Amino acid sequence: MEKEKIKGIIETILFASGRIVSLDELVLSLEIDKDEISKTIEEMKEEYKEENRGIEIANVNNGYILTSKKELHEYIYPIVDKRVKPNLSQAALEVLAIIAYNPRISRAEIENIRGVNSDASLYRLMEHNLVEEAGKLDLPGKPMSYKVTEEFLKKFGLNTLDDLPELPKYKVDENQQIVIDDLIEEEQKEEKNIQSTNVSQNEKESSDKKETASIEGE
Repeated sequence: MEKEKIKGIIETILFASGRIVSLDELVLSLEIDKDEISKTIEEMKEEYKEENRGIEIANVNNGYILTSKKELHEYIYPIVDKRVKPNLSQAALEVLAIIAYNPRISRAEIENIRGVNSDASLYRLMEHNLVEEAGKLDLPGKPMSYKVTEEFLKKFGLNTLDDLPELPKYKVDENQQIVIDDLIEEEQKEEKNIQSTNVSQNEKESSDKKETASIEGE
């Protein structure tokens, strides 16, 4: 099958499905191997960029979805029903972040981290299909656990949860409050150590060069 026809079929499948399509589903439809499909999709991504198209193919959990480019979303919302854009409160965003960084976390654990009841925020996130139940935990009372959905990954432009930004290091005091001053001081110490190491390496390299030049001169 010609490469351009394969691209057209892939684009049609992704457009018509309106959801994340797994690589196995594409293999089943096209009857060609995974490597060829993956390579073709990567070529399509680059073509979309070069042609300045308004759409792009995003990777989500080892699948693909055809979506509008994030940088153009501001032009979509005045036209499309705004209900498709979740309007989340600060509390809901906090709960969402906690679940994203702690897959299969219980409601009690979420509330222990936040210090307040989180039922309303949790229900709202589930209503927007950003969070879902992840099965019961092997703990007393068999509490339900929660995790983020593929919809969450899609909306935030992530392939997997491994793509989440790394959390900053911090210290807490006896009242379980983050100690900002200690955090800043520790970061400054790390920077000084890095600078000191770089200076030592430069001095060593300079010394090695001088020694080499001296030997060559002899």
